[in-house]
Amino acid sequence: MGKKLKLPRANGTFSYYEPSQSSVFEIPTTPFQNRIAFSAAHVVCDPLANTDPLTNPQIDWEDTLAYRRHLWSLGLSVAEAMDTAQRGMGLSWNGAQELIQRSVAEARSVGGRIACGAGTDQLLPSAQVTLEQVEAAYEEQCSFIENEGGQIILMASRALAACADGPEDYDRVYSKILQQVSQPVILHWLGDMFDPALKGYWGHKNIDEAMEVCLNIIWDNREKVDGIKISLLDADREIEMRRLLPEDVKMYTGDDFNYPSLIRGDEKGYSHALLGIFDAIAPAAAVALHALDNGDISKYNSVLEKTVPLSRHIFQQPTYSYKTGIVFMAYLNGHQKHFRMIGGAESARSITHLSELFLLADEAGLLVDPHHAANKMQKILSISGIE
Repeated sequence: MGKKLKLPRANGTFSYYEPSQSSVFEIPTTPFQNRIAFSAAHVVCDPLANTDPLTNPQIDWEDTLAYRRHLWSLGLSVAEAMDTAQRGMGLSWNGAQELIQRSVAEARSVGGRIACGAGTDQLLPSAQVTLEQVEAAYEEQCSFIENEGGQIILMASRALAACADGPEDYDRVYSKILQQVSQPVILHWLGDMFDPALKGYWGHKNIDEAMEVCLNIIWDNREKVDGIKISLLDADREIEMRRLLPEDVKMYTGDDFNYPSLIRGDEKGYSHALLGIFDAIAPAAAVALHALDNGDISKYNSVLEKTVPLSRHIFQQPTYSYKTGIVFMAYLNGHQKHFRMIGGAESARSITHLSELFLLADEAGLLVDPHHAANKMQKILSISGIE
């Protein structure tokens, strides 16, 4: 029996916990047949870099690329340089360029699928930004990604949200960019719970009106749209929009609360996946998707539903701090040697939050080596004054 952890709980008490035995996910090596599954991947910072982590964060390229190889080895695709990689929240466009360049080359070397975020984060959002500047920023990033050989994920733009006068400005910018790309892109609708600067995106605060604008843009440019990822944490809205898309345009769920049912689908359709939580639950996601391919709905439900409490905890408000939990899972499972993040974002969640995360991860069977993870957890507890 190992040493029990003294874990702080949300009610102000402590509980003593000994982790379970390790779970082994047996994952087939064949590709997924019925769903496309992107994991938005985190970055590993270099904790020894002699630079300011807020203004000049450095990436540990060896561990960052190793994690992408891990995701590809499980059959998952990689969504690169997205908000999970702290894009716009520690990772600048300059840093994202090197990340995209290295990851696309790595994908090519191992035969993995990759898509990369194109945004406008060269611009400081303000009402003084012009639509021409937004278009030029998008054009620069799209061109860079296509020149590197990556598929584009057209990310939501803080600058456009800040300067647009109404829906017609979104239609203008998106239509212009979509007509210029050489390959179909994945659009990205990120709700303001993930990024408050995107409130009122598509020119409306009302979701029904915003959805109508977005759908009109997709229908008008459907030959240039592979699909759309929406992250609104509202399953009914996603299903509604999924049924209104052109037949050849995919829905990629970004709903980290309701993904099991959305991916499973119903008699009228289903969602593919482009999820930040797949970074943290990658082995379980792979097993579940293979079960779905085999028609084993019971196994699919059993495996994936166990991960939902963990995901809902990681993505609890403030939702944009979910990156901390994603990186903490990678630390617990030995994918990085430290729990540090670019921009010092490891401090965005409390020790009580991380303790609950540890418990939920163990209950879901997502700790590769629970006793090794417990030793790592104890280090974090000790730093917080809990021996």
